[in-house]
Amino acid sequence: MINKVVSSAAEAVADIPDGASLAVGGFGLCGIPVSLIEALHAQGTAELETVSNNCGVDDWGLGILLSDHRIRRTVSSYVGENKEFARQYLAGELEVELTPQGTLAEKLRAGGAGIPAFYTTAGVGTQVSEGGLPQRYDTEGNVTKASKPKEVRSFEGVDYVLEESLRPDFALVHAWKGDRHGNLVFHATAMNFNPLCAQAGRITIAEVEELVEPGELDPGQIHTPGIFVQRVVVAPDAEKRVEKRTVSLAAPAASASLSASPSEGA
Repeated sequence: MINKVVSSAAEAVADIPDGASLAVGGFGLCGIPVSLIEALHAQGTAELETVSNNCGVDDWGLGILLSDHRIRRTVSSYVGENKEFARQYLAGELEVELTPQGTLAEKLRAGGAGIPAFYTTAGVGTQVSEGGLPQRYDTEGNVTKASKPKEVRSFEGVDYVLEESLRPDFALVHAWKGDRHGNLVFHATAMNFNPLCAQAGRITIAEVEELVEPGELDPGQIHTPGIFVQRVVVAPDAEKRVEKRTVSLAAPAASASLSASPSEGA
């Protein structure tokens, strides 16, 4: 019987070398593969190229790799919650390819589907298609590398820009449930980029909160088939954090004069 389960997160990421490219699931801090990221950090792997919607926060998620200068380049969509990210980028320590969020999602999906490139209207008429987006600065704040112009074609009178798909060396994802065959189920919004990353990675490593036996998952509810997953590690106690906690103040108690009826106030 196929058994893709490995004994630990450390074992699961042991062969990820320096300089590897990684697709990492999650959106903000929701659905991020914390255990796998921590294991990769402990291993000391460096010079990584990451593909993720964002790059964690200053002390969590991919942010722990970033803070130790383990990431040399990242392809991301939204990076506004990480001050160290901004500092490294503007100081010339990090190369950044900013990509529209929907385009990033389709780059991953297309890569996993074997589609080398696709056309989209997103970014037409901007630096996304025309080139010139700063990707790397020097220590003086000068742009040393900028994005190149992309092919634009017109279909039925509408312009589209050609975007190449992504096929990273590895993918790290977090799932709610998985079985020994690698079939995965994601919980609610933690699905986000996880299925796309799982599909795109040449070697996909999944941490799961709960491991079940083959046949226990409803085939109609499986989000990522096991054919896309090479390794599964159980991570039942992976810490989950809230990126931005918003609380509301209790409503002030209404005054007696306003809450009481005339007869009650008499």
